Amino acid sequence: MGMTLTEKILARSSGQDQVQAGDIVRARVDLAFAQDTTMPLAVLELRRMEAKRVFDPEKVVVVCDHFVPNANVEAAQKTKFLRDFAREQGLTHYYEAGRGGNFGIEHALFPEEGLIRPGMVIVGGDSHTTSFGALGAFASGFGSTDVAGAMALGEIWLRVPETMLFVYEGRLQPWVGAKDLILHTIGAHGGIGMAGALYRAMELTGPVIRGLSIDQRLTMCNMGVEAGAKNTIIPVDEETCRYLREQGIENCPALSSDADAQYASITTFDVSDIEPQVACPSSPDNVWPVSRVAGTALDAVFIGSCTNGRIEDLRVAARILAGRRVSNKVRLVVIPATQRIYLQALREGLLETLAQAGAAVSTPTCGPCFGGHMGLLAAGERVISTSNRNFVGRMGHPKSEVFLSSPAVAAASAVMGQIAHPDEVI
Repeated sequence: MGMTLTEKILARSSGQDQVQAGDIVRARVDLAFAQDTTMPLAVLELRRMEAKRVFDPEKVVVVCDHFVPNANVEAAQKTKFLRDFAREQGLTHYYEAGRGGNFGIEHALFPEEGLIRPGMVIVGGDSHTTSFGALGAFASGFGSTDVAGAMALGEIWLRVPETMLFVYEGRLQPWVGAKDLILHTIGAHGGIGMAGALYRAMELTGPVIRGLSIDQRLTMCNMGVEAGAKNTIIPVDEETCRYLREQGIENCPALSSDADAQYASITTFDVSDIEPQVACPSSPDNVWPVSRVAGTALDAVFIGSCTNGRIEDLRVAARILAGRRVSNKVRLVVIPATQRIYLQALREGLLETLAQAGAAVSTPTCGPCFGGHMGLLAAGERVISTSNRNFVGRMGHPKSEVFLSSPAVAAASAVMGQIAHPDEVI
């Protein structure tokens, strides 16, 4: 019997020739990491286990990205705690805002740093670890205790998930991109809903996926977890290898599912009629075409996060905002996902374009997305955000409202002061 891509990776990692959905395996971990909200707990658990050293200082990564630059004294203490831990363990990879080189949001940062490669098993202390399936890796979010175990032992046990195959065909309309595709996929009105892929692997294929850049593939895989997926993954192709070569990685094995692999389901989407999508409060699957919600008044717009803070996202936003002004009805915050992206946007003049339009442009941080700092909402306020979640209180006061969209819709909405299709601006 053939295996899916996810099954192949877990078979290799567990030293077996064949695994199938439902099997319990002990997989060898190629990368274990957590961030400044989850790693402190993992370190405490590591010590409670009386583990003196991590299994491999080159394969355990600490990244401070949520409350940085330090939002308060508590955040400063946690950051120092993790900095000291990284030094004590001799970790090769420790990232913190302002510490030279590259830094920023983990799910954008790690691919840039060449830490993600096809076939890896990645254990992350963050739910959006699913992002790394864009490069053909098995990547999943785990709790801090599981991360501690992975850091100590270099392995983790899990049940091999069933795989759901999603095939995307047709031709994308103008202004429609990866964010719209994944919102449509997980939407309750035409897609699978928030529990539609619960503890399953989502494999994304088809000519439309093959035509997407790695930036856009990362966006799609990032939000698979919003449908409950254990992991989201895309077969390795020439675009994958081209991206890896840019990061100095020449080894790019061809990885895909077998022709006779068994799937829990196969869903085909014709994307030709999909218009830009918006997820309305207060669930990522409450998705509607932008035409359905256009005109909804806003107080704020946020462009950034691990979902849509990459260079292609900033280019789209700058294209729409060039020569225009943010409406005086709203405030616009733009946060590049990494320092490398920030510098590239600076060189291309994108940051100047955004700033001249009236945007507040900040250093890389997760701050606004999870309601930590750098632009929270007051009671009764509405924001349209390019991030991945819009639960009650996600970006501030419990009585605020969060809408999710692509950078194109967000930028157009900033100009109009209300939810808008980019065609209303350009």
